[in-house]
Amino acid sequence: LRFQVNVDGHFLTKPVDELFRKHELHAVPFMTGVNNDEGGWMLASVSPKAAFIRDVIADEYIGNGDDRVKNRDGYTEMLGDLFFTIPAIKAANAHRDAGAPVYLYEYQHPPKFLQQKRLSFVGSDHGDEIFIVLGFYPCPEDEEQLSKIMMSYWGNFARTGSPNGHNLVHWPKYGAEEKYLAIGLKKQVTAQHLKKERFVFLTQTVPEKIKQHEENAERSEL
Repeated sequence: LRFQVNVDGHFLTKPVDELFRKHELHAVPFMTGVNNDEGGWMLASVSPKAAFIRDVIADEYIGNGDDRVKNRDGYTEMLGDLFFTIPAIKAANAHRDAGAPVYLYEYQHPPKFLQQKRLSFVGSDHGDEIFIVLGFYPCPEDEEQLSKIMMSYWGNFARTGSPNGHNLVHWPKYGAEEKYLAIGLKKQVTAQHLKKERFVFLTQTVPEKIKQHEENAERSEL
């Protein structure tokens, strides 16, 4: 499904990309994150221009190899990055640059009741962390402990604007060093530069290739 963004002049005063670019955002504490296996949706039907974009991106993630496992993993990573991971990082960057305290996470543990229903290669898919944060189901002891930890982080953030608190691994602010919290079942650790190479590719390399492609097409029409 596709939902049209409504720039109504009140709640949303300008297109989101413009607001991000001009840093016209409320500098309030901001938490966002992704899961480590977000892929799962099919690519939409493509026009000739979209076909070029698709081919450029697919070549980066999948290439021309015959390894079906590698192709599968590259394809799902591509979908996850396009629809979730890269937009989340763009939002984190925009709020950070507008002066807001930002906390970014990557959640890495698929709930065990979902593991039983999925193929073995699926990691933590879109929305998996919700079950743990909200304690939606009776879970094993190790997941219950993780649930309590995540409830503490989320509760602290709601109350104070910072997820940090007593007996919790320190969650650094997302700043120029691009630190974030990697949340696993057994441990939570600070990491840096989430999907940095993919981010540069999708936000800089692809637009440059599109611009060059369009310029070449214009010249060929003359």
